[in-house]
Amino acid sequence: MQNEQTIQPKISVGISNKHVHISKEDLEILFGEGYELTKKVDLVQPGQFASNETITIRGPKGEFENVRILGPVRKESQVEISLTDSFRLGVKAPIKESGDLEVTPGLELVGPNGTVNLEKGTIVALRHIHMSPKQAEVFGVKDKEIVEVETFGERKVILGNVLVRVSEQFELEMHLDTDEANACALKNKDYVVLRKSNN
Repeated sequence: MQNEQTIQPKISVGISNKHVHISKEDLEILFGEGYELTKKVDLVQPGQFASNETITIRGPKGEFENVRILGPVRKESQVEISLTDSFRLGVKAPIKESGDLEVTPGLELVGPNGTVNLEKGTIVALRHIHMSPKQAEVFGVKDKEIVEVETFGERKVILGNVLVRVSEQFELEMHLDTDEANACALKNKDYVVLRKSNN
C-alpha cells in the first residue's frame, strides 16, 4: 500500500502567510479613488499576484502591520490568517473555504488614505489543493472532494480534511497556512502526496 501511495504525482506546497484579498471599493478607501494594485511578484495560480501594497489589520486585542494584499481585486474583501494570528488579534476566525464569508468576524483595515471596518470576512483558510481538470483525472478526485495528504521529512504526518479545488484556471499546488507548515516542518516548494480519505 505504501508503494502505491509514493508513486502518486508529487504536489508542491505553497505556504500562505496572513494576507488580504480586497474589493475595489475598499481598495479605493484605503489608498485613494481610482487606485489600482501594483504587482510585486506573480503567484503560482495563473493571474494571481502578490502586490506591493500592504496595510495594517487590527482586531480587538492586537494588530499586524505590513500585511500584503493579493491581487487581483475581488467582489468582497477577505482576510486570511492563522489560528495563532487570530489569538493575537482577538477574533474567533472559523476554518472555512476561501470565499465562504458568512458568519465570520470582521476586522479594521488601515491604509495610507483611510480605514475600512469590515463587518465580516476574516477566516482561517481550510487547507486545500488547487488542480486543473486534467490533473484531477490523474489523481482520481473531483472538485470539493475531501482527501488526505502525506508529508515527508523530519515531521512526516498525514493531514486530513484537505479540500480539492478544481478549475481550468488552477495549477497544481497545495496551500497551507504558517501554523500548519511549521507543525509539519514544511517549506515552500516542498511536496506532499495525495491519499484518498477513508471518510
